[in-house]
Amino acid sequence: MDFENKIIDESRQGEALIKDGNNEGSKKLFLESYGCQMNFADSEIVASILIDKGYTTTQNYEEADIIFVNTCAIRENAESRVRQRLQDYKKVKQKNPDALVGVLGCMAERLKSQFLEEEKLVDIVVGPDAYRDLPNLIETAESGQKAINVILSKEETYADISPMRLDKNGVSAFISIMRGCDNMCSFCVVPFTRGRERSRNPESIVKEAKEAFDAGYREVTLLGQNVDSYVWAGGGLKKEILTEEQKANAVNFAHLLEMVAKIHPDLRVRFSTSHPKDMTDEVLHTMAKYENICKYIHLPVQSGNSEVLERMNRGYSREWYLDRIKAIRTIMPDCGISTDVITGFCGETEEQHQDTVSLMKEVKYDFAYMFMYSERPKTLAERKFKDDIPEDVKKRRLQEVVSLQMEHSAYHTNKAVGKTFRVLVEGVSKKNKEELFGRNSQNTVIVFPAGNHKKGDYVNVKVNRCTATTLIGEVV
Repeated sequence: MDFENKIIDESRQGEALIKDGNNEGSKKLFLESYGCQMNFADSEIVASILIDKGYTTTQNYEEADIIFVNTCAIRENAESRVRQRLQDYKKVKQKNPDALVGVLGCMAERLKSQFLEEEKLVDIVVGPDAYRDLPNLIETAESGQKAINVILSKEETYADISPMRLDKNGVSAFISIMRGCDNMCSFCVVPFTRGRERSRNPESIVKEAKEAFDAGYREVTLLGQNVDSYVWAGGGLKKEILTEEQKANAVNFAHLLEMVAKIHPDLRVRFSTSHPKDMTDEVLHTMAKYENICKYIHLPVQSGNSEVLERMNRGYSREWYLDRIKAIRTIMPDCGISTDVITGFCGETEEQHQDTVSLMKEVKYDFAYMFMYSERPKTLAERKFKDDIPEDVKKRRLQEVVSLQMEHSAYHTNKAVGKTFRVLVEGVSKKNKEELFGRNSQNTVIVFPAGNHKKGDYVNVKVNRCTATTLIGEVV
């Protein structure tokens, strides 16, 4: 599964995604999300469910009646951060014994009994498919009992719940189009924490995107562990069991992209994440057809060596992957491409590592998310392979690919100098309050003088200079 590597963003871990509510006398909810964009989208589902039950939100966990942490189990570092955060929340319970602390999401499913019994850090444990049960679980916990529901579902998509957009003045909204994963990559724990893959009714997706646009959002990101395998045949049937007639009438990912793009020309459409074994030319042609579908694809490679890819159970070879890159560049020459890379996977030789380096040199990615291999419990790799690459070798290989990627990122930003891009303004620059920032279609950040422009505007920016990762220009 690729989703984890793309969007675990250390700078956002621990960020509270809530706004203060105004309901006097109502119980206060503090909600914090770690890890991937899917977790942030799930937090909006949780907020919607609980606000409907009379809760109001707060940004101060010390005054909360209930604290929820939406967790990530992809890497050990993410779990360590959550554990530390739970120690902070334990102090709240010491001051207010009636306060409740709950763990949501992937880590909740993986460490359910440990949280409740061994560590005694939480009162409620809820897996990704059990959020509808939260009101009942809270009631159970309030009675003094431990409350848990981590049952995985083959049907749950939360399609009928309108998310409570936690960033009220936001520009970009996340929309889950499917849940779970069937790929069973040997290094990944997600199929065990989020269950089997199931797609969501496209009409509900289009409705949610339109509601976001009408509320002032100007960009939606369609989320799925593997968006290219999205399919809807009237009942969410898996594509492997569809008849030829059902296949002909099914809505696939290319169709869904077009449906969302047609909502309004000013609604930008992004998606995450693609899988190299499933990405079709039909999707690429649809992207090329609509200007408001961003010309950016995150296509995780993980390794540039076919033998390592086979051990990872990725379902494609080096040659297959490079063919998909060629298709992107042929159909959309201006498309930005990013990737995920894992260094030091089980049994990786120096020669196999160099295959990753050579592939990166051939593709020249705009961005990359790069990590050392971290063995996760319950995965196929843990059961079948030995984590035999020394830590210092993993780190050295990681540094090699990071240094190379910095060169490639600088190559792309330098190529952009002198060009003009349409930019969606996302907010005020953190470094200079008199400047704004946004992204172009290729997902590159552009900074420019604020002038009279504001968040949510579209502006044309001519790039005058750049850093390795950021473009700097002026509105024209």
